[in-house]
Amino acid sequence: MRFFFAFTLLVSAILLFVVEPMFARMVLPMLGGAPAVWNTCLVFYQTALLAGYVYAHISGKYLGPRRQAVLHLALLGLACIVLPLGVSAAWSPPVNQNPTPWLLAVLAASVGLPFFALSASAPMIQSWFARTGHPRAADPYFLYASSNLGSLIGLLGYPLVLERVLPLRGQSLWWAAGYGLLMLLTLGCAIVMWRRRADARAQADPPAADGGVEDRPLTWRRRLRWVALALVPSSLLLGVTTYMSTDLAALPLLWAIPLSLYLLTFVLVFARRRIVPHALMVGAQPLLLVFLAGAFFLAGLHSSQVAPMLALSLLAFFVTAMVCHGELAGDRPHRRHLTEFYLWLSVGGVVGGAFNALLAPLIFTDVLELPLMLAAACLVRPALQPRFRWLGRAEWALFLVVVPVGLIAAAAIRWQESVGRHIPRLAELPVDNAIQWLVIAMLAVGGVALLLQYRPIRFGLAVVALLVIGRLCNEQELRPLFVERSFFGILRVEHDPDYGANTLVHGRISHGMQSTRPGQQGEPLTYYHRKGPAGQIFRALDGRLGEIGVVGLGTGSLAAYGRAGQRITFYEIDPAVEEIARDVRFFTYLADCRARVDVILGDARLQLARRPQRRFDLLVIDAFSSDAIPVHLVTREAVRLYVDRLSPRGVLAFHISNQHLDLSPVLGALAADAGLTALIAEDGDGEGPDSGKFASTWVVLARSRAHVEALATSDDWNDLPPSPGRRLWTDDFLNIVDVLGWEPGWHWLSPNTWLDWQREERREGFEGEF
Repeated sequence: MRFFFAFTLLVSAILLFVVEPMFARMVLPMLGGAPAVWNTCLVFYQTALLAGYVYAHISGKYLGPRRQAVLHLALLGLACIVLPLGVSAAWSPPVNQNPTPWLLAVLAASVGLPFFALSASAPMIQSWFARTGHPRAADPYFLYASSNLGSLIGLLGYPLVLERVLPLRGQSLWWAAGYGLLMLLTLGCAIVMWRRRADARAQADPPAADGGVEDRPLTWRRRLRWVALALVPSSLLLGVTTYMSTDLAALPLLWAIPLSLYLLTFVLVFARRRIVPHALMVGAQPLLLVFLAGAFFLAGLHSSQVAPMLALSLLAFFVTAMVCHGELAGDRPHRRHLTEFYLWLSVGGVVGGAFNALLAPLIFTDVLELPLMLAAACLVRPALQPRFRWLGRAEWALFLVVVPVGLIAAAAIRWQESVGRHIPRLAELPVDNAIQWLVIAMLAVGGVALLLQYRPIRFGLAVVALLVIGRLCNEQELRPLFVERSFFGILRVEHDPDYGANTLVHGRISHGMQSTRPGQQGEPLTYYHRKGPAGQIFRALDGRLGEIGVVGLGTGSLAAYGRAGQRITFYEIDPAVEEIARDVRFFTYLADCRARVDVILGDARLQLARRPQRRFDLLVIDAFSSDAIPVHLVTREAVRLYVDRLSPRGVLAFHISNQHLDLSPVLGALAADAGLTALIAEDGDGEGPDSGKFASTWVVLARSRAHVEALATSDDWNDLPPSPGRRLWTDDFLNIVDVLGWEPGWHWLSPNTWLDWQREERREGFEGEF
């Protein structure tokens, strides 16, 4: 019987966590592949989970187990009306407003009912088991470990197995079959519970020593502590996921990594026997949090080292979740309050998720939710006794002296560099080695933080100070010309004094630059430089370009190539990007363009599909979200759509510059599948630090080699052959692992890195960057 109940919960959890990435994949292309899609979906799932827990708690309390079982089986049957799952063609995302309400409505209409029914299974079936009189019924929380193990299997099984062998339609059909199996298993659990009602002695509450949980008073303070302990890991989950998706790609595989760690912590802490000692996690957490706070500082200096930062962030997140969930497992209530316990855990999860996905974009212009929750993780740590008696008398002195002095010193150093350098007397102060002084301040505050790890509040405040000092490392963030945060990310307009140019930054990546120097405003810079592949494409096609399409607006740099009589149509999903590109205070590419310029808002694939009459002589795919390319723009279906929108001699150009993904083999395979000629140019900057030319990689596709003959005969362009054995990317299949191009990159931890960076920056003429 124990196995039967555990297996039912396992199947329920697998279905629950397969549908999460599966349905998110269905709606992802409709919203441009933005990382916020997954965060919004998670908020919906957490809210539906809370609703399911409320339903399980109230129905069990007021209906009793028998009538609750009848009601739940009826609800499971009612949810079948929306199977198999899918997104109706009638749903179309809004163009000029935040799509979050639309996405929540799609989720509620398409998957809300079955998800709600499934979400109630974990607490409800555990409460049924607690009424069977089984010897383990006194402490049924071990079933929660089985449920989370099923969640882990479903979550990892989707990107690693299901997504790789079945199209989305097939996935939906198999999910519906699994849902039918769950209905039968749930019916079996209800029958067992009805027939094995415990006798009076079995119903009596066993003492804790016999395997039960101590029946301690259920106070509001205890409930609020449950909420706080559930809130912090939930918020960190979304923060780490956003961090990964923004710099890599919004894909189920990357979503699954932090969520799998999150679920694994529940499996470990609620297992019958503790596999990982709780004391070990509590002891390791302060060191990891302090080290991660310092690593944010290092990443600000050397932003290309994403892989080590991701690994460290995931490790700190896992240990923090182990601490919080371990505290929850240790404070679990008597089985009489089982459903209420899960209800308050769900409340914490919803609040944490809503803070990241809904509130933070409204109140923060930068991604501050991740460091804030790292500080909050310190506050919910268990209070411990210090190992050294003298520390109790000295901790206040250390805290009140070192932390304020470190903050003041860091602020003074950065202020002198950013403002005081324009004042002769202040510019003479000996703070040339600002980075080293900031490191000293961080080491001092970090050392005090580790000494205060036994005092949660003081430890948390010290970590906040550490994060503030680290944030001061990037001078550009302190004085952007413009900042706006939308559903699709954070946009900043910064002035680079070394280039004498304004730059549009999305995440940590430049999305275009325009010189502010007289006579140079009309020159395209960065990846679109006239001496780079973009300039070569426009020169090679000169004389046959009448209609030009560009997917991705940025600053509108490509408008600099427009000539009288031409028409350039930009497709941009983020209205905030268009507002910035048209603001002549920052960029004038669109305003100065001699060609007719149109900007069409919305996802490019959807908009192109609605305009079959357009025939482009050149169609440029240049869409990025920070450093991540929306992968639904590089599939077989996407390429067929693009080619169908080309004129007979039209050319398709892809900008695929990326720090972490190598998409050239993907495009080579797509070109071969479509029978197209493919050429690639991998261009370095090579023009000196003041040229404004960035390294870039471009691929062109054409129906015939004769249509790109001028490029094919150039030494800068090479044929792009298909990769043998590579499976084609389609809307139903993507394999991001094969195109990851990380290097170990752990040299950023070297003590000599500070001096090396400064020498390199000065040699290349970038002293003003820091």
